[in-house]
Amino acid sequence: MQVGGLQITRSRKKPRVNRRTAIVDIGSNSIRLVVYQGPARVPAILFNEKVMAGLGKNLAATGAIGDDSMALAVQALERFYRLCIQMDVDSIKCFATAAVRDASNGKDLIKAASNIGFDTKVLRGEEEAELAGLGVISAMPGARGIVGDLGGGSLELAMIEKGKVLERYSFPLGVLRVADLRAKGKDKLKRQVRKMLKKTGWDKNAQDLPFYLVGGSWRSLARLDMFDSGYPLPVIHHYEMKPERARRLVRQLARMNKAKLRAVPGLSTSRIPTLDDAAWLLSFIIRYLGSSTMIVSAYGVREGLLYQNVSKPESKRDPLLLATEESGAAQARFPANSKLLGKWIAPIFAEDPSEWQRIRQAACNLGDVAWRANPNFRAERGLVMGLHGNWVGITGAERELLGQTLFTSFGGGNNIFPGGGKLASSEATQRAICWGLAMRLGQRLSGGTRNPLEQTQLRKIDGRLEIIMAADLRDLYGDAVAKRHVQLAHMLDLEPVLVTE
Repeated sequence: MQVGGLQITRSRKKPRVNRRTAIVDIGSNSIRLVVYQGPARVPAILFNEKVMAGLGKNLAATGAIGDDSMALAVQALERFYRLCIQMDVDSIKCFATAAVRDASNGKDLIKAASNIGFDTKVLRGEEEAELAGLGVISAMPGARGIVGDLGGGSLELAMIEKGKVLERYSFPLGVLRVADLRAKGKDKLKRQVRKMLKKTGWDKNAQDLPFYLVGGSWRSLARLDMFDSGYPLPVIHHYEMKPERARRLVRQLARMNKAKLRAVPGLSTSRIPTLDDAAWLLSFIIRYLGSSTMIVSAYGVREGLLYQNVSKPESKRDPLLLATEESGAAQARFPANSKLLGKWIAPIFAEDPSEWQRIRQAACNLGDVAWRANPNFRAERGLVMGLHGNWVGITGAERELLGQTLFTSFGGGNNIFPGGGKLASSEATQRAICWGLAMRLGQRLSGGTRNPLEQTQLRKIDGRLEIIMAADLRDLYGDAVAKRHVQLAHMLDLEPVLVTE
């Protein structure tokens, strides 16, 4: 058994189709274990645990990792290695960042990790910035702008465009170090930010570009902003904030006590002590860069590490369509016909823009995920899958459309789902209802199987919504199918017509 970076080979009667990869992230603030399984492009998370070891909290004063933090880190690593064995992972990747990189006794922790079984790579700052950029690209293939990954000991910045990471920088501006700068006066932090960012040369060519937020402290700030703005979804990924919100968060935190912060849904209490420092740093950076917007990424260095090892053809695959296809196939009643269902309904939505087409196909990929639920709750199951699924490559408004389509497809009727219609436009929402009705028709006609969809056709022509089939297949057009045909036709202001040939 090889360990660390590491291939752990175990005897199995059959090789596992979806490999399990464990990543251990030894950060300056927290140490985390994440176990992934599934397609290399968008693996699902099987397990996720962090320990707030605070390796970097004493660096400014002593230059070393404190004894308590060291002990907590070793204890966490011992548990994590044991869990990797129990979960029968295929490989473990372990890396450390700024605290271990900078601490005088960082090598002691690496040695302890090695004794446990981890082959740990200490990332250089530029490597960390590269991986953060790749993580954002993995989750948002069309991303263009600056990635900011705020850790406990350092701040990494990367310019990304057209699926590539361009310039990369690392600065000793981790959230655990900001407090010391602020203690010397607000202007001290501002001057330090200006001095460091000036090295990037981005004061001109970064104007009006998005700023992508990576790291637990900034994600926690976004949680607070979601709560403050009444955002209708609990999903942090792709949450977007206007640049002026950064300064507003500074003012808001000045008025809030810890009790109020603990009441914010999804906000980790372990992040509360550093929120104020993270907000001040963000406000200075956004102002200096002149960013057009702030967008939160759930993906970062760990996912960038996975993406780095994906083949070029695989890296070009749409992460949303791949993930929904994989999830849908795992829960389908029969061999998955999601692509066929999407192809069957596509002709009547030919005028849909490309960004709508991919959401429609994602819904078709999930078109059979709720059949195990009680019939009275299938619509709700579909809605939850679309709205709250662990998808990337999708905005909040697009999540609404995906949820609406599945809600309708699984029997939610022609109405907007409860609480819906807040992010997506009215036009798009009505379209999603039509997609759901079309899926519902196709699923009823075919019974979820392939042949009826292959042997029939749905067509919109001259004010009619036609189902075309051979005469000897006429028995497929039962009363339930006819009702769904009529329902869809009326939503599209068309006349339902059955054509037999």
